[in-house]
Amino acid sequence: MMIWMIPFLYGLWSLAFPIGKALVAHADPIFTVAVRMLLAALLLLGWLGLRRSQSIKLSFKEVVSTFILSLFSIYFCNIFEYWGLKYLSSAKTCFIYSMSPFFSALLSYIHFKERMTMTKWIGMVIGFIGFLPVLALQDGSEDLFKINTFFSWPSIAVIAASFCGVYGWILLRLLVKDQQMCPVKVNAYSMLFGGALALITSFFIETSPLQQWTNLEVKPYFGWMTLIIFISNIICFNLYGYLLKRFSATLLSFFGLLSPLFASLNAYLFFNEPFHPIILLSTALVSFGLFIVYRIELKQGYVLASKASQAAS
Repeated sequence: MMIWMIPFLYGLWSLAFPIGKALVAHADPIFTVAVRMLLAALLLLGWLGLRRSQSIKLSFKEVVSTFILSLFSIYFCNIFEYWGLKYLSSAKTCFIYSMSPFFSALLSYIHFKERMTMTKWIGMVIGFIGFLPVLALQDGSEDLFKINTFFSWPSIAVIAASFCGVYGWILLRLLVKDQQMCPVKVNAYSMLFGGALALITSFFIETSPLQQWTNLEVKPYFGWMTLIIFISNIICFNLYGYLLKRFSATLLSFFGLLSPLFASLNAYLFFNEPFHPIILLSTALVSFGLFIVYRIELKQGYVLASKASQAAS
């Protein structure tokens, strides 16, 4: 069994949060999103062009669909995440981002008409309560944006990023399944469109990107940038797809709750961020809530249907 590769995946993927924290320490968040996505898009499109196994051109319909995808999966998702990451610890950002399974359940209810039972709602409420202790941890620059005991604008931004990310995965699933588009090509162009839009936004909202470019500490910035593209855009996305062919999405989702623990450990070891034991308690409570949700989905047959469709592909 290669089950050890699942915690390895999330341990590696959790590095994206402390690395992202290091990146926004060197440049503004929207500019950083633009640089990362444009570089990753060029790498993916270059790889597709060298393979020559299919055309890298898009039809007008594909351009429109991919642009809409890029708004959620790249533009809004990453801008919200990186802006929040500028003021939150990497461990807290990663933990809040772990709300994605609950957003996935809600969006599946809206988009795919999956039935929500009372037990499912109870599980989601328990999971949400599990997030409250971590949301209440407000310190440092985050306190400047405090709304109340539990929420600040940076934490709300990361919640929005998690929602946009999940909605982006749903749109990607529809594009790949209904329009038979190549997933790599869709991701490459969504990164290109989202990165270009982020660069334009940076010109209007942040310090001029050209001024940032001249003042940039090139070696540390592009060192971290190369590392996050290699880890997140190249290794983890492909490894996740590989593991989906061998394990159920349910199992991968549960292991994903290890990400905040890995992020806390990595941030403590490599960036001297304090470790908050409350994350352990919250992770256990969220896991219990998610267990209730998935237990009902098993009975309803949604998880089994997902596994059957993976086997058919």
